[in-house]
Amino acid sequence: MRKKILWTLAPLAAVALLASCGGSDGPDLIVDNDANSCSVRSGSGAPVVVGSGVSGDPAAPEKASGYRLGLTAKHSSKYMVVANTPLATKAGCDILKAGGSAVDAAIAMQAVLGLVEPQSSTIAGSAFMVYYDAKTKKVVAYDGRESAPAAATGYYLARQNQDDSSSPAPVPSARRSGRSIGVPGVMRMLDMAHKEHGKLAWGSLFDYGIKLSTDGFQIPGRLGAAIASNASSLALDANAMATYFRADGSPRQTGETMTNQPYAQTLKALAAQGADALYTGDIAKAIVAKAAQTVGDDAAKTPITPSLMTLGDLANYKAKKRDPVCTSYRGAYYVCTMAPPSSGGIAIAQSLGILGQFNLAQYAPSNAANEGGTPHVMGVHLVSEAERLAYADRDKYVADTDFVPLPAQGLGSLLNPDYLKQRAGLINADKSMGTAAAGDFGPVPLGVDKTVEHGTTHFSVVDAYGNVVSMTTTVESSMGSFHMVNGFLLTNQLTDFSANPVDAGGLPVANRVAPGKRPRSTMAPTLVFKGNAPGDFLMATGSPGGGAIIQYVLKTVVGALDWGLDAQQATSLVNFGAANSPSTGVDGSNTTLDLTALVNDLKAKGHTVSTAAQSSGVATIIRVTKDGKSQLQGGADPRREGIVLGDGSL
Repeated sequence: MRKKILWTLAPLAAVALLASCGGSDGPDLIVDNDANSCSVRSGSGAPVVVGSGVSGDPAAPEKASGYRLGLTAKHSSKYMVVANTPLATKAGCDILKAGGSAVDAAIAMQAVLGLVEPQSSTIAGSAFMVYYDAKTKKVVAYDGRESAPAAATGYYLARQNQDDSSSPAPVPSARRSGRSIGVPGVMRMLDMAHKEHGKLAWGSLFDYGIKLSTDGFQIPGRLGAAIASNASSLALDANAMATYFRADGSPRQTGETMTNQPYAQTLKALAAQGADALYTGDIAKAIVAKAAQTVGDDAAKTPITPSLMTLGDLANYKAKKRDPVCTSYRGAYYVCTMAPPSSGGIAIAQSLGILGQFNLAQYAPSNAANEGGTPHVMGVHLVSEAERLAYADRDKYVADTDFVPLPAQGLGSLLNPDYLKQRAGLINADKSMGTAAAGDFGPVPLGVDKTVEHGTTHFSVVDAYGNVVSMTTTVESSMGSFHMVNGFLLTNQLTDFSANPVDAGGLPVANRVAPGKRPRSTMAPTLVFKGNAPGDFLMATGSPGGGAIIQYVLKTVVGALDWGLDAQQATSLVNFGAANSPSTGVDGSNTTLDLTALVNDLKAKGHTVSTAAQSSGVATIIRVTKDGKSQLQGGADPRREGIVLGDGSL
């Protein structure tokens, strides 16, 4: 009989817990509803504090696993947090327990993520937040995307001398050079959101991050794996070596306790001085100096092409509020997601508009109780074809709209119902289109981004006041640019720009580098409401995953809205979909599911199928009615280490 674990534990931790507690079925781990605690409790009823390291702690590290079996949806009555690492989830939940808002929780979580999940997030990175204000019933998008330095021009990423198109490429690579480092945005964004929606004092939101960095935490599995895989690049930086390596030069490993005193000092400065601490003064000077480094700290003094970032770039950075991309779906739901410079929101909205022309409900996965079930071939086919059409428009037309406007009449043209109905008509139920052509909105420069990214994370938060945050935060690739200063990593976010400013025909590409411009992203934090306007909150979701974020989010939304999956089932469901290429992905991370028939059926429709494991990090909260009461229902992605926490479990 398979052991039953109802909390979000990875397999090795589950085995340890079963061994310590005994019983043929093992304990059920649920959120402790005593005194509104954010701890968990075992089947015996004993409370277990997340991060305590005692038996049953869901934050107990083990080697990074590909897929955690047996997760089920969790329920709370007042507030809920879902993140991709347990300590960040706890940080947010504790803030909500103390009466904080969803934005307050987001700030506390970001502070912790930069410490315990630095391969995916940093306080010197970028983020997008879609926020719902329950009092005003309005949705706003916050843009904390990094920007290029004012001195950067078209060949900034491609040439050491950006004014000479024949100059050598940056060394040791564009990513490892200073050229990939953008002007950070996330803390300015959070500062803006806190001024408008915070309830607790800014300074109090960093306490848990300071405590963990001072007292120490056990290295999670994914961080341990990231240190090992990036060791040679991190070795060029003395700060990274001091933080992530032992005195003998060997990398720290999963389960070791580590501290980060420089990070604690940085968080204390942010707590006392606000976001200005990162953008002016000593920390800003340290960032600029680190980005400008010209040789590595290794014995060979490896050459590094420096950034052209200045103190003025940092001081002048502005976070932005933008109108979210919102669309109706099937006349029953209202979906709001991120606006440019993210292309993810437009692609999600276009895909939903196309899929609205088909009866997807009849193509639900089979046996949904088993990890979300096995997807139906027609469900995968239709979703993938819709995505191909959306990606085609995204690749051609979408960039930072402060620099490159959307085509025709803008968003209205791209989301025009008649246009999307026409696009849906291009889908053949029996044959994949392989590669789709973009819609004809006139000659607009291409700007294709095929960046592979492993350095992003997502969290979703609902507070006791009904406010909601869906936020995706990133360093771009795993551990960013490998430049480290004052306890935190600097990103390689600018590699999201097109490296060459012109296409094969000599035309300027939409996503080219320009002074102060923000690179295109695929991040798509998403909110769903019942009806045709914000007001009746239904769902918050989002995911990391680079160019595949669109696919992960769309799968989750369709799973919940069209196929009736609960928050965990929709999150756990096999990832599937396609960018604008003949290859269709069918996630092979859950090796217990037999996907042979699905793959063969897709091939019969002309799909080229990849079954490589996909590392999504979906974090989903859905408002449901349970036992006649309105409840929050959460699901954490089994492909990462995250958990769900709230005020109680029913």
